[in-house]
Amino acid sequence: MGQGIRLSEIVEKMDLKSLNPEVDMVEKEVNVPDINRPALQLAGFFDHFDSSRVQIIGNVEYKYIQTLAHERKIEIFNKLLNNPIPCIVFCRGIAPEDEFLGIATENGIPVFNTAKQTSDFTAEIIRWMNVRLAPCISIHGVLVDVYGVGVLIMGESGIGKSEAALELIKRGHRLVTDDVVEIRKVSDETLVGSAPDITKHFIELRGIGIVDVKSMFGVQSVRETQNIDLVITLEDWSREKEYDRLGLEEEYTEFLGNKVVCHSIPIRPGRNLAVIVESAAVNHRQKQMGYNAAQELYKRVQENLAKKKK
Repeated sequence: MGQGIRLSEIVEKMDLKSLNPEVDMVEKEVNVPDINRPALQLAGFFDHFDSSRVQIIGNVEYKYIQTLAHERKIEIFNKLLNNPIPCIVFCRGIAPEDEFLGIATENGIPVFNTAKQTSDFTAEIIRWMNVRLAPCISIHGVLVDVYGVGVLIMGESGIGKSEAALELIKRGHRLVTDDVVEIRKVSDETLVGSAPDITKHFIELRGIGIVDVKSMFGVQSVRETQNIDLVITLEDWSREKEYDRLGLEEEYTEFLGNKVVCHSIPIRPGRNLAVIVESAAVNHRQKQMGYNAAQELYKRVQENLAKKKK
């Protein structure tokens, strides 16, 4: 098996009905997130045909098939199904002809059926496969959803990431993952974080042990995935280091080639990390909506200085 998605997983996720269950799909997988609607192929044009994609047949393709003479149908079916296609999905509850199913079965190609509209199914499967097949890395950190902002908390082991996440959960925010964050590059602008299956919904607290967040705080306290919008790096307070006190210029960190806004937060006794993280998330949302508090303060200072010079 490669790095693709098992076909059985797609069938379960998309709730597909098998029309030729006798075809063995245990070893079959999909390795590309794109799909193909074989309209040109049904017309006989097979140049540049990408047979590695999931093939989707909707109402338009089916109606065209009905216009073909029987001999032409069989010829096109053989040409199409003689390719190493991972599977074919008929949308809108369409049932393919017996000849089509017979040739597909002979070539070991699974054929499925769904009641969903073609455009809806296409959008859904592309979105899901884009996430599943995106480039992925694993890093040490905690990912939480704070007011809809995906905040990735990083820092050295034992600095207080999990404790901050637990306080945020108690304040009504949601945990995505603790300790290990799987980051997937869905697009050039979007990074999606999730938890490994083995540690999903668990938090490790030193001195206490493992805490099941979902069982303790309820399903409203967790979520499966979250876009990574902001990175907060926790570090020990140092008197010798100069820390940014205005925030006029954004700092960034990079994952898989994508830049994410990053704040370094110095830690010392008495600082409420949960409140700081909440404030950083809200401030980030304000900036995304066009308001920057640091720039507003700078503007007021400049206006005040200008008045004094008059």
